[in-house]
Amino acid sequence: MMRLGLTRVKSFPSIQHIQRRNVQQLGVKSVVNTSKFTDFKIANEPVLSYTNGSKERKDLEAALAEYSNNCVEVPIVIGGKEYKTDRVVYQPMPHNHQKKVAKFYYATPELVNLSIKTSVEAQKQWDNVPFDQKFSMWLKAADLMAGVYRQKLNATTMLGQAKTVIQAEIDAAAELIDFMRFNAYFAKEVLKYQPISETPKVFKNFLKYRGLEGFVAAVSPFNFTAIGGNLAYTPALMGNSVLWKPSDTALLSNYTIFQIMNEVGVPPGVVNFVPADGPVFGDAITASPHLAGINFTGSVPTFARLWGQVGSKLSTYKNFPRLVGECGGKNFHFVHPSADVQSVIMATIRSAYEFCGQKCSACSRMYVPQSLWSQVKEGIAENIKKLKIGPVEDFSVFTSAVIDDKAFKRISGYIDHAKANLSIVQGGDYDSSVGYYVQPTFVESKNPLDKIMTEEIFGPVLSAYVYPDGEVDKTMKLLDSSTSYSLTGAVFATDEAFLTKAQDVLKYSAGNFYINDRSTGSVVGQQPFGGARLSGTNDKAGGPNYVLKWSSPLTVKETYVKTTEWKYPYMEG
Repeated sequence: MMRLGLTRVKSFPSIQHIQRRNVQQLGVKSVVNTSKFTDFKIANEPVLSYTNGSKERKDLEAALAEYSNNCVEVPIVIGGKEYKTDRVVYQPMPHNHQKKVAKFYYATPELVNLSIKTSVEAQKQWDNVPFDQKFSMWLKAADLMAGVYRQKLNATTMLGQAKTVIQAEIDAAAELIDFMRFNAYFAKEVLKYQPISETPKVFKNFLKYRGLEGFVAAVSPFNFTAIGGNLAYTPALMGNSVLWKPSDTALLSNYTIFQIMNEVGVPPGVVNFVPADGPVFGDAITASPHLAGINFTGSVPTFARLWGQVGSKLSTYKNFPRLVGECGGKNFHFVHPSADVQSVIMATIRSAYEFCGQKCSACSRMYVPQSLWSQVKEGIAENIKKLKIGPVEDFSVFTSAVIDDKAFKRISGYIDHAKANLSIVQGGDYDSSVGYYVQPTFVESKNPLDKIMTEEIFGPVLSAYVYPDGEVDKTMKLLDSSTSYSLTGAVFATDEAFLTKAQDVLKYSAGNFYINDRSTGSVVGQQPFGGARLSGTNDKAGGPNYVLKWSSPLTVKETYVKTTEWKYPYMEG
């Protein structure tokens, strides 16, 4: 039996109130989306250092203490109302899985359908709120995230997702803030474009940006708090209503974002917070004729399942749903014989092992020339020995635990395969007695097509294939054809001719390509992110293309002269 636990959350301005207020402020006669807005500039949010004794470190330690000793109850929120069900779920700390940070509830099919109905009703009214007001909300949210809520976002990410202080700061603070500011900026820049009107006294052309009619389903992952905020709130920025299904293992940090966006005035029903069992959620959204889009980050099988469900029901939808997906990768470092070995070693350590390799962009395979192998092998192995692994509350650790028992089992399975069939250069230990700890592992494979070189592991396991120095071109082609992924990759060389050639040969092997730098670390506004092939639809989050994906432009031609004839001059005798 479902317990509704009906409670209204904090009262926020209604959509109608926002419309009326902004019509008065802007002095416009209607509430259609207008290109009027206040111009503004933005910059990337600085990453704080958290050195011993710093203010940000003291503030973070206080937030960690607060959340470490509490299990926060998180409701389902639909249209500003809270719901609870009998499907109770807990979010444990990955590095100490006996402790829970959040208690939450899975939505039933009935509640998912209620959230769909609520979203569809909210969308058209929200779409009429002027962009200027939406920009103000997003910029205000970014300021709150950069200020009073910064350490709450960091603490909930560290404890719930086992991120170290710097990984949380880069993600839950800087990147999330950047998404809020830059997406508002990109949308504002898009609004500046208007089509050509050759004879403006005779007619004028306009371009207006609408949301997608219906609702957007946002399905976000555990590994980046910022991705959750981006997937749910970028469609909302462009006039859409959203059903947000957060990851079970990022629930608390994602709910913190939801609360912040409510505080800045995003009206109830525009974004609905709907934790749910994956198949229950997927079946409900794809069955609705009002599905307008799916914004997804996660596994290939899940995205393929959703795509298949949509494809089988195309005739039932009011519109063709837009599908945006980012599905991971088997990212590479290709080392040329001319490469600087020190750069290779240090960049690979960071790319492969930060956040336990649980990044879509993490280096998982590398190709090393025989002439450099002994140096690279020794350098990576010796540095792995120096990496301290432990609980995130210890600010001296390099990385912590993997996210949950499923990830632990999957990753340890690949390590067992390597122990039985390949060569473990360094690492190979794992233990889940307290937390889901997997030691950074470095493997050499004589077979470049072994599954450890071709399948996504999503853990701290790096595999290397050693190639003859004279087979650079052959090995690049091997790299390009070995997997179905195409997300990120890096080449290391000082040979300029090779670097030029590699950019052409490997141009389809990655959506984000790095030269003499690690395959991770894209920054919003600097390296828009996404890949092709089975890595996803490559819509480039963190760039202007992404906001356009969530808009349905309307072209309007207004003519100022009367139409007096249907004949053309050539028809006259």
